[in-house]
Amino acid sequence: MKIGLDVGSTTLKSVLLDADGNILYAAYERHYSQISEKIAGMLSDIAEKFPDLDRVQLCISGSAGMGIANDLQIPFVQEVYATRIAVNRLIPGTDVIIELGGEDAKILFLTDEDASYGGLEVRMNGSCAGGTGAFIDQMATLLGITPDEMNEAAKDYQKIYTIASRCGVFAKSDIQPLLNQGAKRNDISASIFAAVVNQTVAGLAQGREIRGKVVYLGGPLTFLSELRRAFDHILGVEGVCPDHSLYFVAMGAAFAGNEGQVSLHEIIRQAAAYRSSGTYAFCKPLFTSQQEYDAFRKRHRKNSAHIRFGDTPEGEVFLGIDAGSTTVKAVLMDQQRRIIRSEYLPNSGNPVPLIRSFLTGLYADFPTLHVTASAVTGYGEEMIRSAFGVDFGIVETIAHYTAAKEFRPDVDFIIDIGGQDIKCFKIRNGAIDNIFLNEACSSGCGSFLQTFAGALGYEMQDFAKLGLFSEKPVDLGSRCTVFMNSSVKQAQKDNAGIENISAGLSISVVKNALYKVIRANSADALGQHIVVQGGTFLNDAVLRAFEQEIGREVIRPSISGLMGAYGAALYAQAHRDSAQGSLLDARQLTRFQHQVQVITCKGCPNACRLTVNTFDGKRKFIGGNRCEKPLATGNAGKHYNLYDYKRELLTRCKGVPGKRGRIGLPMGLNFYELLPFWHAFFTDLGFETVTSPPSNRKLYLSGQHTIPSDTVCFPAKLMHGHVEALLREHVDAIFYPCMTYNLDEGLGDNHYNCPVVAYYPEVIEANVKAVQQVPFLYDYLGLHRPRDFTKKIHAVLCRQFGEIPLSEVKHAVAQAFAAHAAYQEQVRKKGAEYLEIARKEHLPVIVLAGRPYHLDPEINHGIDKLICSCGAVVITEDSISHLVQRFNTHVLDQWTYHSRLYAAAKYVADSGDPMLNLVQLVSFGCGVDAITTDEVREILERGGKIYTQIKIDEITNLGAVKIRLRSLFAALQA
Repeated sequence: MKIGLDVGSTTLKSVLLDADGNILYAAYERHYSQISEKIAGMLSDIAEKFPDLDRVQLCISGSAGMGIANDLQIPFVQEVYATRIAVNRLIPGTDVIIELGGEDAKILFLTDEDASYGGLEVRMNGSCAGGTGAFIDQMATLLGITPDEMNEAAKDYQKIYTIASRCGVFAKSDIQPLLNQGAKRNDISASIFAAVVNQTVAGLAQGREIRGKVVYLGGPLTFLSELRRAFDHILGVEGVCPDHSLYFVAMGAAFAGNEGQVSLHEIIRQAAAYRSSGTYAFCKPLFTSQQEYDAFRKRHRKNSAHIRFGDTPEGEVFLGIDAGSTTVKAVLMDQQRRIIRSEYLPNSGNPVPLIRSFLTGLYADFPTLHVTASAVTGYGEEMIRSAFGVDFGIVETIAHYTAAKEFRPDVDFIIDIGGQDIKCFKIRNGAIDNIFLNEACSSGCGSFLQTFAGALGYEMQDFAKLGLFSEKPVDLGSRCTVFMNSSVKQAQKDNAGIENISAGLSISVVKNALYKVIRANSADALGQHIVVQGGTFLNDAVLRAFEQEIGREVIRPSISGLMGAYGAALYAQAHRDSAQGSLLDARQLTRFQHQVQVITCKGCPNACRLTVNTFDGKRKFIGGNRCEKPLATGNAGKHYNLYDYKRELLTRCKGVPGKRGRIGLPMGLNFYELLPFWHAFFTDLGFETVTSPPSNRKLYLSGQHTIPSDTVCFPAKLMHGHVEALLREHVDAIFYPCMTYNLDEGLGDNHYNCPVVAYYPEVIEANVKAVQQVPFLYDYLGLHRPRDFTKKIHAVLCRQFGEIPLSEVKHAVAQAFAAHAAYQEQVRKKGAEYLEIARKEHLPVIVLAGRPYHLDPEINHGIDKLICSCGAVVITEDSISHLVQRFNTHVLDQWTYHSRLYAAAKYVADSGDPMLNLVQLVSFGCGVDAITTDEVREILERGGKIYTQIKIDEITNLGAVKIRLRSLFAALQA
């Protein structure tokens, strides 16, 4: 008899096999980190069911099984090899195994069809646990259903939304707006499963195509049929989920256990008595005595002593509302700034009924109440304003800054840690100068602590108090929320008490905020006068950890969780003279009606799925739009957007049928700048140019299976879809040259293209196997040396298309350079025209600075149009960079795109025009922008300008973008 144990990250599986490999016993349960006890229990169950069983062959596998296997001297086999052993024996001919566990994900490639990879290859998740079973559990909880119910809901979906699966909390940030806007749970459930598939393919397959006989293993793929269907649909396969799929690792361990027999009863005894002897790294205590804690509490109470509360309003009253992504906060304040009423509630996906209930209660308590002025901030600002006639809508940063000044007038740094986000901003000269938001990882937010408190069986407040006097807080670092589960479980196995885990998690929150979001290198880099706020800082352990980490005392308001609403109330009071006092009264609330309708907009190719909220049959709020067409607001007048103008110029480059065939140009990366050049060149030579279609989500997903790196920038990832699209056009060749150098514009020390732009054709050739169907021309060319270029391109074309006279190539080259120069001149001329219009009409101007490919609407997600909707003129860095003479920078200025950025920043900084500012677009995964951002910031700040950076990738949630842009415009008006 053989016994195999699979000790996974969250579960324990065991099987008992007979001599023929048949399963006589199988068990599966969560171990809750009580691994030795659960092993002893399962083996005891086997002994009870098979009383004659004494000597067995036993082997352990699984991600959490090595420690106990070594200590008890039980044979151990690595889980990947255990899986392969079981699959090769039970499902021969398998090509690929996809296995999703509680906290891990794997893809095993067992065969090598194209001989480009050697033998077994394993891809496993590393620093991010998005897309695993724990991620699915979190999403089901957010929807208020079980994973099984989510599976049933997904069977009847109509639309797939874009949802981030790279992080559980960021997925919540995508899902919460959908819930707020009335999206169906059926569609959201299916979208979550699609997000898991995309995370698995993009993060693990990384360019190696999944094909052939595919086997699905692991709990999520076993229990969730719609997840399997999503994998089948997106991968274009028909995967197999075998019987006993949960037990394949355990069966593989059993098959591998050939090292002699052991006494089952002795192993049970040893497992029951087993205790880990491990130790753990720890931090210094938060408090060493009750006296120290009491002094800490007294100091912070003193900082809020001036905040007063009252039962009955005196004089005018002002209402502030903070409609956040997960909570709703409200504050009613009277003329003396006493807080008369406050509210803090989870919004359950729809803040409207909560605000109605709050207002109804106010009018019931104070029948003669008339709100002089009201203001709302937060994610639901526009909806609440439309629903209840709120006077003002203000950006969150302004609301929080307004509130912070009540506690520290000279505040120069504010950090707000909420349920799902971290916001930090510096104050300079009385205006918000720099904003930091968590964008790539969300470990360390309030929900991070809430998740662990719930998982360990505690209410949040009780859990936080446990850590105040812990002697050895566990040093957990700052990791992904799901991976932190493993660290916590390991600490438990190493005898860390719950109080030390609680303190360690609070310290982890602080480290994440400081070193991942703010990236601070010292306390001085933050500021001298720091105010902390947000519900998370009501946790004394987090507050103490923050002060210890930066070595400085800070101010935490007693109303830390209400600061957004309090700031909105203060703003309403300050602007009462311009308020209409239009908040719905008690009589109007009794007749209040709210209808929600979901429609598909047909105003443009985006085909946005809109949620139309109608209040009282007349006031409307429309959500889900990526442009202004469905809104029909007063902002829909004439816009001055150089992004639109450049896109329009590029659309003029239409192919003309020619004698030498059709040549495909993938419309991405540097083609957004060089299309006029190549179009003129090939058209003059008698080729019809065929550009790939505009980027969209479908095009991206069509090429996702060949992307070899999950960390490369999104613009590069899109090139895979563009090449696939050209293959479907049946062109005679695809032209995508490697270009080390760009044209020399005389602005920098050199004129390279960035490595991705320069050499990505090599990546396409190596990973997109389908390019073998047509000639793929990816030779190395350089436009910076026209004579050499003419000779090289002549040789390339003759090699592929036969003899072409050199004279014709020379003529085409001349036409191409002329077309490129004309395009540049048109852009510069239009930029000068827009600047002149802005001066005459007193309009703010934003230089939306990035790379040529940031023109792509799928990449910039309509940020250019969003800026225009704020009433600003949008120009580009290449429309003004030529107006600046070359100057010295603190970094080696060797990339053409960077040189333009620096020159544009210099132009803005030296302009002396407060209406002219720069916003830098940065793609996630762009390594060289780690250099540009610091240099551009320094250039702007030397000129007294505010630096604003916007990071973009394939996720379309623009919440953080709106905060940054509105904060910038608010600062300009200050």
